[in-house]
Amino acid sequence: MKSGSKLFLWIALALILTGTSSCFQFIEEITLLNNGSGSMKLTLNMSQSKSKLASILLMDSINGHKVPNRKDIDQYMQETVTYLQKSPGISTVSKSVDLKNFILSVSFNFKNLSHLNAVIQKLSAEQKNKIPTYTYSFHAGKKSFSRTYNPGKNLKNEFGKLKSKDKEIFKTATHTSIFRFQQPIATSANKATKISASGKAAMQTSNAMQIINGTTNLSQTIQLK
Repeated sequence: MKSGSKLFLWIALALILTGTSSCFQFIEEITLLNNGSGSMKLTLNMSQSKSKLASILLMDSINGHKVPNRKDIDQYMQETVTYLQKSPGISTVSKSVDLKNFILSVSFNFKNLSHLNAVIQKLSAEQKNKIPTYTYSFHAGKKSFSRTYNPGKNLKNEFGKLKSKDKEIFKTATHTSIFRFQQPIATSANKATKISASGKAAMQTSNAMQIINGTTNLSQTIQLK
């Protein structure tokens, strides 16, 4: 596996670890400033399955997958940090590895969304465009933010190639996107979006199977006041 794909390795890692039916959450958070710079945090929360995962970590393999040890997990996360630190326009990269509650996260700042897009596009190319990706944009003058979702090549077909036990993992998995702004939100084009009480944050949660089957819209256009 190429070093660039390490950003997503810890997501796949969860799928390996949760070799039996378990629940996990993938959370994407973006805080965008008025000048177009901002920060991103990616979190994989497997705390609801922490007892099961603690037991699995004691095993060598499960469902034919090698189980990484705690040192492996930390190394994978550090490789993600190193990769991001070498990416233009990306700074203040940090990781958090909580193997007591099984919550992993990576956070970083970006000068503008084009730098974030460049990282995503590079990772997608390394994975031969098989992974879902996003393209972000922000028009400061029009106070408009958008995210375009690309499911990648044959996402549903790739899912169909998995073993039955591995498919079970996705049934209770969720993906949550949270966008925070300095100004209040006027409108959101995505009907599944919930606006916070402050009016400055938007959130959308989707079931993994909805994403795989293409029955949910992850693209977003938000107009600020």
